[in-house]
Amino acid sequence: MREAVRLGLRHQGHEVYAAATGEEGWEHLGSFRPDVVVLDLMLPGMSGLDVCRRIRDRDQVPIIIVTAKGDDIDVVVGLEAGADDYVVKPVRARVLDARIRAVLRRQDASVPDTVRPRPQSHGELVIDRAGLVVTHRGERVALAPSELRLLLTLSASPGQVFSRQQLLEMVWEHSYHGDIRLVDACVKRLRGKLGEPAGRPRYIQTVRGFGYRFGTS
Repeated sequence: MREAVRLGLRHQGHEVYAAATGEEGWEHLGSFRPDVVVLDLMLPGMSGLDVCRRIRDRDQVPIIIVTAKGDDIDVVVGLEAGADDYVVKPVRARVLDARIRAVLRRQDASVPDTVRPRPQSHGELVIDRAGLVVTHRGERVALAPSELRLLLTLSASPGQVFSRQQLLEMVWEHSYHGDIRLVDACVKRLRGKLGEPAGRPRYIQTVRGFGYRFGTS
């Protein structure tokens, strides 16, 4: 499967380094400097989940996990560990290529130079939409592409309620209902990075039965 994915992505125009184990992939991560990591959770030796966590401890490179079809627990755990998206086996190169290009568009969400809005202040949270920089209590917050795109989307319309399906389409460019857990997992990670108090989030608020909104107070 690894070789088939490698050949398929090369055919789609990507430069690919394929690693057989988690240890090998981790070892070459620094020298290869990928734009995206495609990570099978079922790896010999160091698991894909451990690799995902290690990457997130030091880097915000986009991560797409590969999981067995219908393995919901692995998907949820992988997303909560920091993955931006997932695909299920058997992996089709065209589907994976579309996910890769979508996650890269999320990363390149900058504002044109002709429009340079001032950073938005929301109490201790400051969002620089032009520079794609988020600070909280004066400290820069390292956000993965999906986390940043979600925060930019919600904060652009404070108080407006977005359904999970709307956010799935706007942030992940997915249109089917099976992936709404992407939204919930991303919200959970984002709240953690913003230091949101459990049960009383100030910035990313849940509207039960509907979705999420960015708090106005």
